[in-house]
Amino acid sequence: MLQAALSEFAEYGHAGGRIERMAKAAGTNVRMIYAYFGNNDQLFDAALTKAITSMAAAVPPRPTDLAGWAGDLFDYHRREPAALRISLWAQLERPHAAAEPMESYFAKATTVSAAESAPLTAVDLLVFIYAVAQAWYLTPIGLLRADGQDPEDPERIAAHREAVVAAVTRFARTDADR
Repeated sequence: MLQAALSEFAEYGHAGGRIERMAKAAGTNVRMIYAYFGNNDQLFDAALTKAITSMAAAVPPRPTDLAGWAGDLFDYHRREPAALRISLWAQLERPHAAAEPMESYFAKATTVSAAESAPLTAVDLLVFIYAVAQAWYLTPIGLLRADGQDPEDPERIAAHREAVVAAVTRFARTDADR
C-alpha cells in the first residue's frame, strides 16, 4: 500500500493523488488504506517518510568522500525519481511535512559535520550537495538541450554525473586544501 501511495503521490502530488488508484495498484480497497493510514494527509506523510528514509539508507553520507556521495545521489535520483518528485510535491503542497523525518536530516548533518569543510557548515554542505546532485533533474529540458545534445544520451548522463562530482570536489575543499 505504501509503495502504491508513494508512486501515486510522486506522480500527482498530495492534491492530485487518488486513494482509489492507490487501492487498485496495491490490490486492496480504499477502506483498508484508511484503516492503516488514517487519512490522506497521514498517507502522504508516510509515503514521504518512506521515500526519504529509503534514500538515506540506500545512499548514506560519506564525510570522507562527499564528491563520490554526490555522484551516488545523482545516480539514485535517476534510478528512483519518486523520492525527488514526492519531496518537491511536499515542498509545494505540505511544506510542514517536508521538514520530516527530522531524525534522518539530523543524522545526515551529524555525519557530514565530520567533514572538514570550513567555512561551510554541515547544513550548508548538505544543501549544496543535494542542490548539485539534483540540478539536472530539476532543470528545464530546453536548457538541457540548449547545446544541441540529447540529455538522455548515456554519455551525456555520465558527463552530468562527472560534473556533479567535480563541482562538489571544488566547493567541499577545506581551507587547508586551497
